[in-house]
Amino acid sequence: MSKKVFVGMSGGVDSSVAAALLVEQGYDVTGVYMKNWSEDLPGMHCPWAEDVADAKRVAVGLGIDFRVFDFQKEYKQNVVDYMIREYQAGRTPNPDIMCNQEVKFKIFLEASLAAGADYIATGHYARVVHESSSSAKLLRARDDNKDQTYFLYRVTSEALSKTIFPLGDFTKAEVREMAKERGLW
Repeated sequence: MSKKVFVGMSGGVDSSVAAALLVEQGYDVTGVYMKNWSEDLPGMHCPWAEDVADAKRVAVGLGIDFRVFDFQKEYKQNVVDYMIREYQAGRTPNPDIMCNQEVKFKIFLEASLAAGADYIATGHYARVVHESSSSAKLLRARDDNKDQTYFLYRVTSEALSKTIFPLGDFTKAEVREMAKERGLW
């Protein structure tokens, strides 16, 4: 029986190729779009409906299930409110680090495991070495120009033990070429 992986899909090239690689490796893949932003905020525009459509198109093309997880409330509490507090305190926050720590590799992971996944995956450029069923180490990506480990440094070892980074051994140019070869982009 193949392992079930929920892949965070943004509709972009990286997460699309990550999903395709996992399918090719024999995983039981489900694509998941994380809706983190609300259109209700004045003056803000996030084309999430277009992104969902792009992600779903790729999922259908790959023959995988597709879901939308609504994390708007959690994103506001853990990322937006954090940024406001930090700015008010005179500090410059990094929302990507907080989003990875609190939303993608905590809330998304928990929701995915509760829905039957064995692992989660994303299109981040990073690598992970699984040391045990509950421990793993984060390693730099092969592509130094795209390496995203800085944005992942606060993700716990336990969360990493349930994470796959399919793009960690590839350059961005190779990922773009894989997308073209597979008709994803």
